[in-house]
Amino acid sequence: MKKLYLDTIALVERLHRNFLEVVKLEIDKIGIRDINNVQALILYNIGREEMTVGELTLRGCYLGSNVSYNLKKLIEQGYIAQARSPHDRRTIRIKLTETGLDLHAKLDAIFEGHAHNLDKSMPIDRLADACEAMRNIDRFWGLQRS
Repeated sequence: MKKLYLDTIALVERLHRNFLEVVKLEIDKIGIRDINNVQALILYNIGREEMTVGELTLRGCYLGSNVSYNLKKLIEQGYIAQARSPHDRRTIRIKLTETGLDLHAKLDAIFEGHAHNLDKSMPIDRLADACEAMRNIDRFWGLQRS
């Protein structure tokens, strides 16, 4: 069981690294050179919503990245707009600009294509089982931290 557990953890890490590499290749294909793969995922996770940096951090998995630095770069490149919350002036809210929304739509189409292609090679119930297993591990680790 220990070997299977450790193999699973290594696979999760490798899957995440491979996914980031695929995102990099995809944004290169569509001519996006001013942001990196992690920044593209941050942008994608914001979507059409307006949120705080804290909410964004809880939503995504940005291993080894500095979310504040990446947001700063996305703001500099014109993909994200920021504004102070009218209710709490200490809180900064972020949302995508029109340029950001355009890239989000392109990424959404890319991920839709990935899902479609994966569906051809893997039954959906297998993917659902894998996802449930990952959720169980996540819950297990949550219990270990408390």
